[in-house]
Amino acid sequence: MPLFAVIARDLPDAHERRIAARSAHFAYIETIQDRIAIAGPLKTAEGEFAGSMLIYDAVDEIEARGLLEADPYFRAGIWHP
Repeated sequence: MPLFAVIARDLPDAHERRIAARSAHFAYIETIQDRIAIAGPLKTAEGEFAGSMLIYDAVDEIEARGLLEADPYFRAGIWHP
């Protein structure tokens, strides 16, 4: 399957929502672990969270978008639309 890279940048006021959704996000990642080639946080030079980078192994862009939109971080409004 092709790989789809997503750079999901945090909204400026997302820090508290990110902390609150962290456990649900990691639980979700565990359920789709076989569909992720690589994933990790993006941080500022000061070490603050700035977003996430995910590379999905998906059939097409529609499936990759579905994986992204099912993520608790996406649903909590953490990432810039």
